[in-house]
Amino acid sequence: MVCFLGAGPGDPALVTHRGTELLAAADLVVSDEPRHAAIVEEFVPAATPRTDAAELGQAATTRGRKLAGLAREHGLVVRIVPHDGVLFSTTTDEAAAVRRQGVDFEIVPGVGLAATATAFTGAPVTTNRVRSVRFVEAGEQSHVDVSKHRNTGHVLTGSREDVVSALGALLGDGWDPETPVLLSADLSTVSQLSVESTFGAAAELTRETFAESAQVTMLFGQGVEQHAELDWFETRPLFGWRVLIPRTKEQGSQTVRALSELGATGTIVPTIAIQPPRTPTQMERAIQGLVNGDYQWVGFTSVNAVRAVREWFDDFGLDARALAGVRVAAVGGPTARALEDWGVAPDLVPTGEHSARGLVEDWPDRDPLVDPVGRVLLPRADIATEVLVEGLTERGWDVHDVTAYRTVRAAPPPAPIRESIKAGDFDAVLFTSSSTVRNLVGIAGKPPASTVVACIGPATAQTAEDNGLEVDVLAEEANMGSLISGLVDHAVRRRAEALAAGRAPLRPSQGRTVKRR
Repeated sequence: MVCFLGAGPGDPALVTHRGTELLAAADLVVSDEPRHAAIVEEFVPAATPRTDAAELGQAATTRGRKLAGLAREHGLVVRIVPHDGVLFSTTTDEAAAVRRQGVDFEIVPGVGLAATATAFTGAPVTTNRVRSVRFVEAGEQSHVDVSKHRNTGHVLTGSREDVVSALGALLGDGWDPETPVLLSADLSTVSQLSVESTFGAAAELTRETFAESAQVTMLFGQGVEQHAELDWFETRPLFGWRVLIPRTKEQGSQTVRALSELGATGTIVPTIAIQPPRTPTQMERAIQGLVNGDYQWVGFTSVNAVRAVREWFDDFGLDARALAGVRVAAVGGPTARALEDWGVAPDLVPTGEHSARGLVEDWPDRDPLVDPVGRVLLPRADIATEVLVEGLTERGWDVHDVTAYRTVRAAPPPAPIRESIKAGDFDAVLFTSSSTVRNLVGIAGKPPASTVVACIGPATAQTAEDNGLEVDVLAEEANMGSLISGLVDHAVRRRAEALAAGRAPLRPSQGRTVKRR
């Protein structure tokens, strides 16, 4: 079978549930590269073969015939097509060719262009007075006289030059040059750009604003006037920002998702790699001590510590039940969630600052009558600070500080990433520890003055300053949510200051040629 899947505007989050099921089950995926690369990466298993639709030829009948052949060879072929998959598409012609070859097909519609343009620009094409919509594909062979449909919403789409030609044709049809229009490209992505204009000025503005290769959508009709009021997408606080995340992929994935909800693109650059300790004897004894009841507490100071101990348990054929009778502490929310994923409910999580200092503040004093064992195991990294050890010792506990894993500097990122960091293409960088500062500077170079530097705590900020960076954002609490909130507040202040001064609000990367520290 060949399934034609309307992929929506290109954002993986807008693929239908049925679409994700098909992509997961496909024996072969045919897509427009690189247009649908994000969707393929998100929903297609790594082992599934992929083919670029450009290899199928230009004619719809040829593509359909080849799709049928691929279906006979592979099984279920999913052909990804833009937007709803039907409007302004050759899907039906390809499907007819597939049917003529004796192969079944299915058409699964996606989010359409009109709905996307209306939703993501805040410019409705229908209102309580406008009850019809006219769709026009711009191009030399597709000119449609819309002069008789003035009380109608219009959606016109095409390449930049085709839209410019269509504007000339519309003026020739007698449309008022002052008719308002809204022009957009890269809909639903963080690269989306929308500009308001009029028929008379739109052609020149289109060429000035959009790349020659851009697919431009133009809306005109009464709803265009609501764009300023209903624009929710491009007005998000971090819209268009590129944010550097010096963390591992596992640690940074949630941050990427949180940033995307605010309009930003997060790029993960691992700065550390996790390795076993050089001598495993200490950790082997610690695991044995946990099983034998030699410890009253075990304190986890990071997600990596949880992962390391869990791997040690697996190596010994143990599971979370081996912690029965041992009280468990977690330094913060992510560490607590990592424990819960393992089946362990932490007994102590700081109520205040999520840090070693916060953990010490909430840790109970040892009472020899209540706490006869009195030993605490801290399985940590080889570069951990002494705040927790000293604090617990002062509270009367016998602390066993054991190296569960080593952190080493990761390999340098690819050359394009290094060049982007040094050039100031990233608007901000989120530092979550002193080691991320040192290692990023070591493997990729120091971000320039234009890049906003955000740090999770005072120690990290001090390290950043020691490395010649000026800290713009300091999180109120030592957690990622607070760090991102601080960046949002900074961005909002920048925008307000620029508008108050009569300047266009630019992202940090856009103003890098004028900012100095």
